[in-house]
Amino acid sequence: MRPNRPVTAVLCAAALALTAAACGPGGDDAGGDAKPTDVAASGPADGIKIPEHLKDKLKERGLDLDKWKGGAWKNWKKEDWLREANDFINPIIEDLWDPDRMRDAQRPDKPVTDPDLGKDQGVTDPAPAPVTAKAVGTPYHQNAPEAGKVFFDGPEGSMVCSATVVKDPAHPGKSNMVWTAGHCVHAGKAGGWYRNIAFVPSYNNAGKSQAQLKGAKRDEVAPYGVWWSDWAQTSDQWIAQGGPTGGQGAPYDFAVLHVTPEKGSAKSLEETVGSALPVEFAAPAVQKVASITATGYPAAAPFDGQRAYQCTDKPGRLSLNANDPVMYRIGCTMTGGSSGGGWVAAGADGKPALVSNTSIGPAKAGWLAGPRLGPEAKAVFEAVSRKFK
Repeated sequence: MRPNRPVTAVLCAAALALTAAACGPGGDDAGGDAKPTDVAASGPADGIKIPEHLKDKLKERGLDLDKWKGGAWKNWKKEDWLREANDFINPIIEDLWDPDRMRDAQRPDKPVTDPDLGKDQGVTDPAPAPVTAKAVGTPYHQNAPEAGKVFFDGPEGSMVCSATVVKDPAHPGKSNMVWTAGHCVHAGKAGGWYRNIAFVPSYNNAGKSQAQLKGAKRDEVAPYGVWWSDWAQTSDQWIAQGGPTGGQGAPYDFAVLHVTPEKGSAKSLEETVGSALPVEFAAPAVQKVASITATGYPAAAPFDGQRAYQCTDKPGRLSLNANDPVMYRIGCTMTGGSSGGGWVAAGADGKPALVSNTSIGPAKAGWLAGPRLGPEAKAVFEAVSRKFK
């Protein structure tokens, strides 16, 4: 196994108030080092003018921000996607994620189709009985303030995942960190980084239906703003092994985003939503966890992706590979779109903590599995935190 090294986004060098502030990580080669790179935007804001030499550097790397803002990010030719995998670029495009675009975004993840998944490893428990997902009470901000949706663009169009605001030890009470699944930021071994990644906490806070959201104002669907990822990191294992239906790489299917508000704000994400969850990297063995609650925005039928749901169950074990960590598995009827959503259990201090995230589920919804967070996850988390000390 290769040592864990940062698989990171390029740190923004320009003011965030600019219409396009470019940033991005690197590393489609199973963990190639990514280094902070100067970034530019194409025009002045608040008296700021981006030096021409920075723009020239970006053009040398194949990025013309004027063209990017004009829609060049839609170029998804396979050779370009793979070539740019080491240069994940995520400039802020103001108002790109408008209410209609958010409402119409589709699920990114595909169900696991292997009926014998994990049966031959000797440490997989019987499949759990399905647990019917229950709607989170509204307003979501009162009942699950850390939860939200991640929006991003891929070759197949606009897509969605779920995510959780987590605490940043480098900035107590002022975290800008978000936890989600690796496959919500990077396609794994067959592709590269996704684009236009943004997080919306308490999406559709009032729990309106898809029909009711048609023509909705932005503050109805994004009451706490749209937060763009200016840094992203996932595991080397996911990038090296990850696939469209989970399987290989799933035990390492986690990612951490650092975010910044699309519209300038002096407050951090944690201050804005009023809460963040600690991440537990020393969770007890699966058999010793009394219960886990998974939260997400399922988008595949019979759900429409607009409302938040939860499942609570005692976890069992799922092993995909004898050499990889055993995953948590719970009964749950949530479908695609819930990927990346936080799994919460009692931490070492007895208080709620994030212990996993939704990664995979079967073709016929009935259970979900998530990685057990160990040293690899801790390394990813700490690397992102250190970057913004």
